[in-house]
Amino acid sequence: MELNERKIKILQAIILNYLESAEPVGSRTISKHYDLGISSATVRNEMSDLEELGLIIQPYTSAGRIPSDEGYRLYVDNLLKAKMFPEKVEMEFILEKVDRIEGLLQDIAKTLAVQTNYTTIVTTPQYKKTKLKHIQLVLIDERNILTVIVVEGNLIKNHLLIVNYPVEEETLAKINGLLNKNLQGLNIQQINLEIILQLKSQVGVYSDIINGVLEAIVKTVKSVDEVDLYTSGANNLLKCPEFNNIEKAAEILYTLEEKGLLLAMIQDVTQNFNKEIKILIGNENSLKSLEDCSFITTTYNLGDDNIGTIGIIGPKRMDYVNAVSMLNYTIRKVNRILNESSSNE
Repeated sequence: MELNERKIKILQAIILNYLESAEPVGSRTISKHYDLGISSATVRNEMSDLEELGLIIQPYTSAGRIPSDEGYRLYVDNLLKAKMFPEKVEMEFILEKVDRIEGLLQDIAKTLAVQTNYTTIVTTPQYKKTKLKHIQLVLIDERNILTVIVVEGNLIKNHLLIVNYPVEEETLAKINGLLNKNLQGLNIQQINLEIILQLKSQVGVYSDIINGVLEAIVKTVKSVDEVDLYTSGANNLLKCPEFNNIEKAAEILYTLEEKGLLLAMIQDVTQNFNKEIKILIGNENSLKSLEDCSFITTTYNLGDDNIGTIGIIGPKRMDYVNAVSMLNYTIRKVNRILNESSSNE
């Protein structure tokens, strides 16, 4: 059966009406509210063909029709192909350069959830060769030193170093200078035995401090290499009539609280990612609990290698044009802030 232009227009009309009303759509509604130049009887015949093609379904007897996953897929692919997403969107989105990337990512998740009325997911960058940006040693008292490790992306970790001998401020400042001079800009693989032995020979009896700082650096890099995830707006899904069923709502909320499940799904989605927008609809999601949802996602860059994910989860009848436009806007702004910050380091 041929999927001609008229059938595509009727399918689009069904989807647009269902996006707005969340109610099954009948032929009279399409004929009355959409200027297609055909009678309701013709619309009814075309809808019968669309149903046979598997693009719309009847949710229950004597009801109108709603789009199937395949119908949404055709609609979304046509939107993506035609690039039907505004370059500029009206969005109250204020993101400023921040000292810690975690705060920025949490702000992104919250703001995007408010602006779209859907649920958002943001992952921290997956670092491949994290470079050391700065070390700061702060004397708390003569035997306790606060070791502040800053790595690229302005990720900061604090560690307490306890020594068995008194250390003076002036001595600590000299050690601090040596550490930054020799280690700044290096990753773990580049901090070799030769560098370590050279540092220890320069500090003499204070070599234990070098050991403690190196341990703190390893812990810091290990912690930032572990991808974390922030979600916001989980309750937005519960406002949608599709999720009025208590069991279904509980299952979705459980999924959104399980970071391990979400990270596994994101890893599956972003394998061989070409950095474009990707949209999964219904059963295309790897998690069964999200089979009534769509997941729109893309990646952001921090430098050349470090990549994180920003995604939007909503009902299958979500406003794809608005959601994709906002995601595009967000990713451009985030990339600018992060990479301006990186270039100024």
